[in-house]
Amino acid sequence: MTRFNKKKQMIWTYENGKPQRRKDILATEEPMEILLRAGDKQQTVAITMRTPGNDYELAAGFLYNEGILQRRDEISGMTYCVDGNQQEYNSLRIQLKADSMPELKQLERHFFTNSACGVCGSAMLDDLSERNLPVIPAGPIVDVSLITSLPDKLRQSQDLFESTGGLHAAAIFDLDGNLLAVREDVGRHNALDKLIGWGLLNNQLPFHDKVLMVSGRASYELLQKAFVAGVPVFCAVSAPSSLAVQVAEKFGVTLIGFLRGARFNVYTGTQRIKAQAVSQISRFFE
Repeated sequence: MTRFNKKKQMIWTYENGKPQRRKDILATEEPMEILLRAGDKQQTVAITMRTPGNDYELAAGFLYNEGILQRRDEISGMTYCVDGNQQEYNSLRIQLKADSMPELKQLERHFFTNSACGVCGSAMLDDLSERNLPVIPAGPIVDVSLITSLPDKLRQSQDLFESTGGLHAAAIFDLDGNLLAVREDVGRHNALDKLIGWGLLNNQLPFHDKVLMVSGRASYELLQKAFVAGVPVFCAVSAPSSLAVQVAEKFGVTLIGFLRGARFNVYTGTQRIKAQAVSQISRFFE
């Protein structure tokens, strides 16, 4: 299978009622199977639609976010599967050092819809609490000027979006506003999994002294992944969902939405916004 993250497509464009034939560039979307192997046992743990690229990070980040992995050194190797003499780039095997397969029951929740409903929201928060994850530290204190500088930095770093216009992005910044890593994907969850996988494989987790920025809205799933990775400040270009706000409030994450230009909303965790600048924030939601 292909590993290209973008493809050319002939299309028709219409301007002022006149058609014109031209080439367009599309973001590639292909399935990837994540297989887990421990001892002599192997099991498919997920099949996700993703943009090819940073697949090792995607798999590592997904397994870390689900509690299957806690440390990089639990992995003895990763490799694409081979079908005959053909390397299969859409099937990735993660070999664990452990002799036996870990508990995988938590992965069952991936078989319900991604848009979390209010009925199951409380149960989902309880499940996250039961994982006994480390508490997010009280800091850091972040200046408003740093926060408002992030959208432009994120946009300038989105190389695939620049050519396709069809990708989500997740980026991590240090407290001086320096971009440390950015990952893109057709799926917003995949983009964040890739970024967290980068953190795991490069010994950068937890992200306690970092600021996270995503290109779209803030969903429950993204806030859950951010909390697992120890993110204290989560910024989104668009709106958060109600359950995302509940996650941020319950687990001590500063959640910022509608971050555009010089304006943004703070939904939870205002204590991390530099005090003398709080009056400049557009508005707050209780």
